[in-house]
Amino acid sequence: MTQNRMVRNFCVLIAGAIVFGAGMLVGQGNKQPHSVMHVVTLYWKEGITEVQKQAALNGVAEMAHKYPGIKNVWIKSFRVQNNIGEHRIENAFAMEFESREALDKYSGSAVQKEWYKAYLPARGESRTFDITN
Repeated sequence: MTQNRMVRNFCVLIAGAIVFGAGMLVGQGNKQPHSVMHVVTLYWKEGITEVQKQAALNGVAEMAHKYPGIKNVWIKSFRVQNNIGEHRIENAFAMEFESREALDKYSGSAVQKEWYKAYLPARGESRTFDITN
């Protein structure tokens, strides 16, 4: 085999490895987990203080330690769009549940009821989206 042909074969081999590796990376970024995202957008009642708002949001974070079916939570809104009627949506939060069954068991649980003591008096109105693959 000539040196040019060996170099060309080596380059084809390296190029193939790069393409294969890039395909593996793209595939890894395209995962579709089977956990459930519970996403809530809301506005607060008029007159509610920042302390009350933060207590309600901190309660979401606390539930992640109290309810075993919650994997992760997100409570800090940094960009919020749209309205609910004439009310401006002020916050959103998300909870990742291990499964749909875990979300179903959470609904009405003692942990949720305890959190509602801080959340419901402060919440004006909310919209909920439950999302999975």
